[in-house]
Amino acid sequence: MYILFEGIDTCGKTTQIELLKQKMDNVIVTREPGGTKFGKRAREILLSGDIVSNEAEILLFLADRAEHYKEIVEPNRDKNIVISDRGFLSGIGYAMAKESMDRDRLIDMNRFALSNSFPEAIIFFKTDIDTLKERLNTKTKDAIEDRGIEYLMRVQDEMQKTLTKLKDISILEIDATLSIDEIHAKVLNYIKGL
Repeated sequence: MYILFEGIDTCGKTTQIELLKQKMDNVIVTREPGGTKFGKRAREILLSGDIVSNEAEILLFLADRAEHYKEIVEPNRDKNIVISDRGFLSGIGYAMAKESMDRDRLIDMNRFALSNSFPEAIIFFKTDIDTLKERLNTKTKDAIEDRGIEYLMRVQDEMQKTLTKLKDISILEIDATLSIDEIHAKVLNYIKGL
């Protein structure tokens, strides 16, 4: 099974993934970008702020996604639970928040990068502006976080709009302002029920 943990920066998805790793044996954890050798290099480029073109940024994410799928997800999804910290939903959300684009076209491009094989489930962590501000103030920001709070809230909105177009994927929306323990219980129950 292939599950995406999605949400904007500081929403708590990585914390929840770490908690799941402690409770479940058959879990392979990865991330996009950065889950492969190529992905680590792509992540450095993406977070450096050196890319000017939105199209180039999207294509680099798609190249990483295709490599990640073939190297990590495809060989493991039938015998394990593959949990990815981010995936195509983030890619579409960040692209759409930066520049208005054709959402259906982006979905199709991601379907191509994933060998026409979307994940079985997405856990979407949704935060509010106050929680986002509070959490961003406690960390050093990367080039994407430096685009600002309003940008990140647009990303979240674009992710949610994309979710409405995905009919064959199980989706759990999580209130990311809840306590870590409350969220963990919801996530664990959901995954056990898949």
